[in-house]
Amino acid sequence: MAVQLLGPVRAWRHGREVVLGPPKQRAVFALLAGRANDVVNVDHIIDAVWGGDIPQTAANGVHTYVAGLRRILEPERSRRESGELLISTAGGYTLRTDPEAVDATLFARRHAQARRARAEGRLQEALETAESALSLWHGEAHSGVPGPFAAMERTRLQDIRLTAVEEWAADMLAVDRPVEAVTVLLGAVAEEPLREKLRWLLMTALYRCGRQAHALEVYSETRRLLRHELGIDPSAELRTLHQQILTGSLVSVGAADRTGTVTVTAAGAPTSAPESATTRMVLAETPRPAQLPPVARGFVGRSRELEQLTRLLTENDGRGASTPIVVIDGPAGVGKTAFVLELAHRLSERFPDGQLYVDLRGTSMEGRSLSACDALRQVLRSLGVDEARIPADQASRATLYRSLLHGKRVLVMLDDVLSADQLRPLIPGGSSCVLSTGRRRLGGLAVRDGAHLLRLDPLGTQDALALLRCLSGDRLRRQEAVARRLVGLSGGRPLALRMMAETLAANQDVPLASLVERFAEEHGRLDRLASGGDTSSSLHGLFETSYQALPAEAARMFRLLGLFGDGLITVSAAADLTGTTEPEAAGTLRLLARRHLLVEAGRDEYRFHELMRLYAAECAEREPLTHRSAAVARLLQATASVA
Repeated sequence: MAVQLLGPVRAWRHGREVVLGPPKQRAVFALLAGRANDVVNVDHIIDAVWGGDIPQTAANGVHTYVAGLRRILEPERSRRESGELLISTAGGYTLRTDPEAVDATLFARRHAQARRARAEGRLQEALETAESALSLWHGEAHSGVPGPFAAMERTRLQDIRLTAVEEWAADMLAVDRPVEAVTVLLGAVAEEPLREKLRWLLMTALYRCGRQAHALEVYSETRRLLRHELGIDPSAELRTLHQQILTGSLVSVGAADRTGTVTVTAAGAPTSAPESATTRMVLAETPRPAQLPPVARGFVGRSRELEQLTRLLTENDGRGASTPIVVIDGPAGVGKTAFVLELAHRLSERFPDGQLYVDLRGTSMEGRSLSACDALRQVLRSLGVDEARIPADQASRATLYRSLLHGKRVLVMLDDVLSADQLRPLIPGGSSCVLSTGRRRLGGLAVRDGAHLLRLDPLGTQDALALLRCLSGDRLRRQEAVARRLVGLSGGRPLALRMMAETLAANQDVPLASLVERFAEEHGRLDRLASGGDTSSSLHGLFETSYQALPAEAARMFRLLGLFGDGLITVSAAADLTGTTEPEAAGTLRLLARRHLLVEAGRDEYRFHELMRLYAAECAEREPLTHRSAAVARLLQATASVA
């Protein structure tokens, strides 16, 4: 089988084209082909094809489209045979094929090969390989396919293609073939008129063809466009090139390096001239930010997760154009920020162009979270952009942000993310990396943006004991039973353990047994677990922000589940408590689990973490007494009828 994604989505079996069916069926096929040989679960397919507007029949729709694709791709297969191409796996589907039979995968590999050849000085091979990669394109990627995944892939693949065009054009100038470069660059600039690097290369190629007036006209057009669209002037590099063309001092252009950077030597500069005689023409000269907060004292555990993500992120050596994105989610107080800071500091040397940090305040108790537009303003100022040059609208700010980081290796940490829409505009292109934290599981980022999702759970007993002992001084020396009791009371949440340790260390004159009993008392325990007695940073306050963000029906179920205590919560019991149908109750329970207010304990079974159980019991008291009594009566009646 051969698959085309770089243009209208098409497929061939044994050299004959197959008709892939209606648009959404082609969307399912394109997703599976783009992830060939990987398992794509049904929820991801639904999110990729329908996005936020998911009909109740979406799951059935996926099964129908997969069945249709099987009939088309393997018409010789009987209904009882599983088939060899499109197979069912646990919770999803896999399209089995040679990855290089998918043109988008083949393009990415050839692009990487061209970069390696260029880096090793084999310029002619780099040119030929880049041309073979670009020849795979037959129009807009994923053309005619609906859904958010296809839209994101169109944007991502287009960015990689234009990066490849820029690198190819720079190499063409290096081997003195500007006429051929001009033709391709004119088309690329028409597609992406705000991409300054393309315009820089076009101006250079026109000048090298003897078309000085046309090169100057491109600059004038660029200046008018940037002022009109973004309210900014051309970059320093374009202004320098404009001056060199005016004075006739532009002489030679070197090949692009692995990041697509081009070297230009001024007239009269000898080959042995010092570095100051050479102007490195990159899109922007930005400051090197170093904004990561310090790592939390006494960080312990999480070794497996750190090793997994470090290996994943270090495999990206800067050659790819797809930005690696890691999203860490988990309940309040589980140590998400501390974990990501530990990971970020370990990786910082691999990102020599700096580290950006933004607290998006998605669950801030102060109220409004930081919008993507305001966050972009913050990072643009960190990158040295004058306030007067920052565009007013979000789209223009995002364009400028991506342009400034193009070709650079910057680590971006986005803390306390509320939604995918808040995060996406802050994803730069190419060789940078994004690490983010949040309390919600953002499954759509995995499907549409290729993000790597990791849920952080409370610490295991041994790691929790190590953290408690590390931070409490000598108070727990030879007090194994006491330490284990405190770990149990904390629910393994690092924030609770840190607050307990702070209390133990700060109250040396209070008997240890008295302090432990204070923590053991359930009433008010959450408020006592506060930093320095500050109730605004208590676990109670953190849980409250998660609760307040719930939809009304989910908040009502959470309050009523607070009557349950520490037992297992089944779908049928939740339905009885709330007076809803089991399908409705199942959906609400899944939502509470995704928000980390419940823990899945098995198929259709849930439970509370220790500290969340206390908070839910407090919330139950907010429900009117008559409602609570009616809920318990419904549950008891249902239990009696089953018995």
